[in-house]
Amino acid sequence: MDTGASEPARAAAGGFLDNPVVGMSPWIVFALLVGPGRFEIAVALALGVALVLVIGGRIVNRGSSWKLLELADVIFFAILSVVGLMADDGTRRWLETYAGEVSNIALVVIAFGSMALRNPFTLQYAREQVDRAHWNSPEFLRANYVITGVWGLAFLVSALAGAYGDLVLRNPNNLWTGWIIQIAAIVAAVRFTVWYPKVVRARARGRESGPLSPAALLVPVAGVLVPAGIAVLIFDGDLWWLGVALIVVGGALTRALHRKASEAPADDVPA
Repeated sequence: MDTGASEPARAAAGGFLDNPVVGMSPWIVFALLVGPGRFEIAVALALGVALVLVIGGRIVNRGSSWKLLELADVIFFAILSVVGLMADDGTRRWLETYAGEVSNIALVVIAFGSMALRNPFTLQYAREQVDRAHWNSPEFLRANYVITGVWGLAFLVSALAGAYGDLVLRNPNNLWTGWIIQIAAIVAAVRFTVWYPKVVRARARGRESGPLSPAALLVPVAGVLVPAGIAVLIFDGDLWWLGVALIVVGGALTRALHRKASEAPADDVPA
């Protein structure tokens, strides 16, 4: 066996698994897929992803700790699977309609609950990626509180959007409340999770500009407008003008943000 080649691969896989975004992937998969006629496949895929993450994490990162989010993934979707199998038709219809909001609210509780217990769930992932000497530094702890809070807000937005579509519009498959708003919230949280630690490190070095500027953070969020516009054109022909507007505004805004993010001198950007 070529251990020289396997060790970098193991390290890369370990770094991938030690990421809170990966830990939330079962919830993201479930929230985006669940709906009328899709409950069983959404639960099965989410539970499958959760099990892969837990088992893969133990195989790849043998010395890593058990993560609160990983355990919550498996427990929540295993219970939901059992409930779905035993439910009658009325309960199953309720689950198909509202399980997305239930999962999003569960994540909101996990995020803000872990913060209230002074152990934000992203902290367990972050500690696997930094030297132990930084574990209790105020900057490191503050960054994890902020990132965990942003994820809590993202899933709260998703829960409210889904609830509005289900309870007010009476349309679980509404393009905006069921897809665009929820995807935009998740994209924003994912981007913030990648961007904010770099900003913290840059500030510690006395640098704060270039690709670490707020403009750089907003580029992927603005980019969501273009596929959203395309989706409107495809699925909602009556609002074709809105689809065109989203594509034009999204493209222009993305270019403007890219230009603003690149205005800083190269030597202001940390290595």
